[in-house]
Amino acid sequence: MAKTTDPARGESVRDEPPRSADLKGGPGHTVLLALVLAVPVTKVAYTVGGGGAARDVFVGMEPANWPDVLIGMVLTDPLLASVLAVVVSRVVFALFAARGAVPGGSGVLAALQRVALTVVNPVAVGVVDLCFFGPWWGLGTGLAAYALRKGVVVEYRTGRRRPHGHRADQRPAAGARGDSGGLPSPRLRRAAALEQWVALGLTTVALPVLAFVSALDGQAWTSIVRCQVTDGTRAESNRLIELSRKGNGVVGWNLDTAELSNGVGCTGEESLYVREPWWRG
Repeated sequence: MAKTTDPARGESVRDEPPRSADLKGGPGHTVLLALVLAVPVTKVAYTVGGGGAARDVFVGMEPANWPDVLIGMVLTDPLLASVLAVVVSRVVFALFAARGAVPGGSGVLAALQRVALTVVNPVAVGVVDLCFFGPWWGLGTGLAAYALRKGVVVEYRTGRRRPHGHRADQRPAAGARGDSGGLPSPRLRRAAALEQWVALGLTTVALPVLAFVSALDGQAWTSIVRCQVTDGTRAESNRLIELSRKGNGVVGWNLDTAELSNGVGCTGEESLYVREPWWRG
């Protein structure tokens, strides 16, 4: 590292290499964190009526079960699940690539390593989507995830990205400039730019819109069951949003009495709709 002089102290200090934007946290990291925090709360609040009802639901779920809201939303909305899988796949790959996980160079071994690193995760998310939503969703998700991860590799090859510790005033290495060590072709540079715009659109526009549409669609995030609920000496058949299981019963949000209830002898219902979607209200 180069040394510079600190004018305040009159002594030399080391220049730290600039951190990659992916290591510092790009738009993908920021949007994902914001959605993880805001969307489940919005889903619960709109579904059960907000305010004290939402607080009671989260208390009834217990902290260990809070991620169930987001998981339930993803498992009931194939489009949201697919876009989220593509975005997460790219963000994770970009983070590891910034740490030097993408090998440079133009040899056969380096090319095979790049292909392997680019393919493994898209295959995994495609298989997950296939299991939950069918082969076409799995195929589309896997191909989209692969295209964006391949785009990250192209960005490094064109010099649009640099790994952690690579100074901004340094020229890209031969392996980052093209397979032959020359400047990247215009077609390759256009492909890298297009991939960046597509990724930005998916991350900052499509994913938040789909997440909040799912949060405000009026569907429960988990099973709705009809149970026998005892109130003093009186037993009634009520519809509950299942929050957790206790022994042979269910703790849930009672849609008929708007309170937490314990139910036994529960049977599942097919429809998850609790209220009209927000855009119809």
